[in-house]
Amino acid sequence: MLLWLAQYFQQDLGPLRIFNYITFRAVMATITALVIGLGAGPAVIRTLTRMKVGQAVRTNGPQTHLKKHGTPTMGGVLILIAIAVSTFLWSDFSNRLIWPVLVVTLGFGAIGWVDDYRKVVYQDPNGMSSREKYFWQSLIGLLTAFYLAFSVSAATPAAVVELFFQWVQSGFSMDLPPKADLIVPFFKTISYPLGVWGFIVLTYCVIVGTSNAVNFTDGLDGLAIMPTVMVGSALGLFAYLTGSAIYSKYLFIPHIPGAGELLIFCGALAGAGLAFLWFNTHPAQVFMGDVGALALGGGLGTIAVIVRQEIVLFIMGGVFVAETLSVIIQVSWFKYTKKRYGAGRRVFLMAPLHHHFEQKGWKETQVVVRFWIVTMILVLVGLSTLKLR
Repeated sequence: MLLWLAQYFQQDLGPLRIFNYITFRAVMATITALVIGLGAGPAVIRTLTRMKVGQAVRTNGPQTHLKKHGTPTMGGVLILIAIAVSTFLWSDFSNRLIWPVLVVTLGFGAIGWVDDYRKVVYQDPNGMSSREKYFWQSLIGLLTAFYLAFSVSAATPAAVVELFFQWVQSGFSMDLPPKADLIVPFFKTISYPLGVWGFIVLTYCVIVGTSNAVNFTDGLDGLAIMPTVMVGSALGLFAYLTGSAIYSKYLFIPHIPGAGELLIFCGALAGAGLAFLWFNTHPAQVFMGDVGALALGGGLGTIAVIVRQEIVLFIMGGVFVAETLSVIIQVSWFKYTKKRYGAGRRVFLMAPLHHHFEQKGWKETQVVVRFWIVTMILVLVGLSTLKLR
């Protein structure tokens, strides 16, 4: 909105031309989201407390977590408000790529809201059934995947729709340009053509998978939000470089016109995340809840697909991946051994992985800070793929 106003008046007020610079608007989006988060945080926490929106703690979880019962949850709404307002103020809404990121983030946030609401109202830690949650995630994920498949070759949303109908009329045989291929990091020329269907399947898996991975990670005070900020900031850099014809050519990465605008969203995410961490640091005054975790994970996955860095997201989000794999391994092994031996066995003391380390005697703050350090290292490895080719 502010960009449109600045462009309208810049002929009379020359200094307003600074709004045309993505980097300036990204910095302002970060500051705006940070200020909104810090300013509105106490009011949001009081409102959630007054609504008695308290966390229902798992009875089979670590006993040290029982004291957290009743702490306000659904604090992710604070993050989403800050991101949405900041992005609305500072981004260019004529950009075709900002919309799918917002739709996924707010759409998955709505799913998380319903899930958290059911947990609070019925005091049921399970909330929305897995099947119902997965259905709505899949619907949003698939619609976004179809849109992004054709946005690579289109300059406007209208052109995206036109390309979709051309694909249908061609008998679903249209090929995507090379910049839609799956890129293998650390190599200059190795990439794998996906085709439309392959692109859609990969995009769907990345968006839904990342959303649930962040949700699995959100189990300790501050554990999920800081890795999200770090990974999101790194993806913002990828977006800026991918959107530049000069930098993308120099770094041997695909040039996606308009991708640089996603730096605004990533800046807003970083600012909102840091503001939330102010209240979520141990001992937390508020929890993110599914409304925040599902939304942030979906947003990260969508950006990674747009900038063609799905494998790099897998590297930088290694903590999210490890948390998810720990749950999959634990559940699968338990079911297998129960069927084979009559009694279920476990690989980890408790899943997700952060609970395993708690059971081994690590303090909550030790787990959180060490996972932050691991994430920082993995983000640096991911960023090194820009040059190490």
